[in-house]
Amino acid sequence: MSRIQIHTTAHARRRPGVGPRPHGRIAGAFSTTWRSLASATLLAGALATAPAQAAGPIKVVACEPEWAALTKELAGNQASVYAATHALQDPHAIQARPSLIAAVRNADLLVCTGAELEVGWLPVLLRQAGNAAVQPGKPGNFEAADQVTKLEVPGRLDRADGDVHAEGNPHIQTDPRNIGKVAQALGQRLIELDPANATVYRQRLADFQARWTQAVQRWTLAAAPLKGTPIVVQHRGFPYLEAWLGLKQVAALEPKPGVEPSSPHLSAVLQQLQGQPAKLILRAAYQDGRASQWLADRSKLPVVVLPYTVGGSDRAQDLFSLFDETIDLLLKARR
Repeated sequence: MSRIQIHTTAHARRRPGVGPRPHGRIAGAFSTTWRSLASATLLAGALATAPAQAAGPIKVVACEPEWAALTKELAGNQASVYAATHALQDPHAIQARPSLIAAVRNADLLVCTGAELEVGWLPVLLRQAGNAAVQPGKPGNFEAADQVTKLEVPGRLDRADGDVHAEGNPHIQTDPRNIGKVAQALGQRLIELDPANATVYRQRLADFQARWTQAVQRWTLAAAPLKGTPIVVQHRGFPYLEAWLGLKQVAALEPKPGVEPSSPHLSAVLQQLQGQPAKLILRAAYQDGRASQWLADRSKLPVVVLPYTVGGSDRAQDLFSLFDETIDLLLKARR
């Protein structure tokens, strides 16, 4: 038994029923210990409630390249952005590779399109990553499609109709007006998650919106000659582009969304064009070009390969050059 324990026990025996009073040095030690414990408890509480990003840039995983580019515009050096896909991948079908799982596991914010675009792979990814902060319904989970009015919302759901999205067509990024709406909401979400840098986010959001508004006006004016142009699309991925520019879809190479065209169907489309002529065939850069080229060879229509997202061509390396390239390609093919 230590001297302190013997000393305390002796006092207890001399004064039955009364607790021992510690010696001055012992009381000081007890006081110092409790102060240390209290300080440690307060510090632990502060660390537990402090934003994870306080130690460095907020960690963002973007499901598609357009949202990675938008996040970089709005956050600058305040965010570390990881793009889950690139422009030449089909965003409907992605493998949950280990590096992607690790990125989501450590993310503060997940920015995706939503509207079931990623339904084939994102739920599995979220489950394997096990990050509670970015699960659906949490502030760390942001869906761009929730910020805009969606087109082609089905009146019924039947798998026989192909790959139909219950919430509407998810390819909202082909209309720059949608990008502006998403930017506004995403800027507010960054402020919510990282309030210490709120001033930076507000300034960058205002700067982006000013430049974006001017660019949209410029693109809309330049694209005026495209209004009413009849088009054939390989995949029904352009309704927002069509609504913005006034393009008129007269046929689709896929017989149903997500179903590869057969030779009989392509022949039927070719026959259809005899009565409903088109001017252009549109496909996204990530799509296999064989079907559109088959039709182009027989119809003598030009195929326009649109970048579709950031990185879809050598020129389309950010959001602004994405739409510069898109408008220029359409106008050139339309002449």
